[in-house]
Amino acid sequence: MSALTYAVHDSMTMLRRNLKHALRYPSVSLASALTPILMLLLFVYAFGDSLGAGMGGGRDAYLAYLTPGIIVMGVAAGSMATSVAVCSDMTEGIINRFRTMNITRSSFMTGHVVGSVLQTMVCGVLVVAVAFAVGFRSDAGPLEWLAAAGLLLAIACAVTWLAAALGLISKTVESASNKPLLIQFLPFLGSAFVPADSMAPGLRWFAENQPFTPMTETLRGLLSGSPIGDSGWISLAWCAGITLIGYVWSRSLFNGATKG
Repeated sequence: MSALTYAVHDSMTMLRRNLKHALRYPSVSLASALTPILMLLLFVYAFGDSLGAGMGGGRDAYLAYLTPGIIVMGVAAGSMATSVAVCSDMTEGIINRFRTMNITRSSFMTGHVVGSVLQTMVCGVLVVAVAFAVGFRSDAGPLEWLAAAGLLLAIACAVTWLAAALGLISKTVESASNKPLLIQFLPFLGSAFVPADSMAPGLRWFAENQPFTPMTETLRGLLSGSPIGDSGWISLAWCAGITLIGYVWSRSLFNGATKG
């Protein structure tokens, strides 16, 4: 077999290992979906009427506005599970055992990232299902839903590679679970819950220029069937940049930690 074939085979083996871990310990993965679901229910039923009235509608109008932001938040929340899983493997000695085996070095990170992305997308489906259960409706057609799924996949890849690097720089599992908090809650400081133009000037500038705002606006446009403007390519540019940074950073950290 060629080197590429060996790499794919070893990566699939690592992927199966990580998916089995996820099935054996589902609490971490479910926590990634539970947080955005609770936020959805809280904001819709506790604040939906007043916030919706401020937008010229009611609870249903606010649910339509909020749901895309919550979905993006759910994808971002999957970063914690990745960081914890990578740190756990790096600190519990399993890497030393892998080094004695004839496996491709890159397969370890590839298996973690692909497994985490799959788990994140499943959690995203759960969030969407709850949103529909509480009354969310979409005017998107099949192509818009396909584009929305592609956007969420790109976001998941970006935050997962970045979270893998955060797991590699963590010395304990506890610190690995804390470092991705900024990624998880950055949507709060964007347009996920209220329009950016309703914020104070300083916060508004930050909200308009951080990565999760164009991502949320793109998803909101796709699910509502409305134009997305420049937010689409801006979102993809952010995803590509974050993915590249996370990939290069994590590969450098992993190669440095496993030399010898």
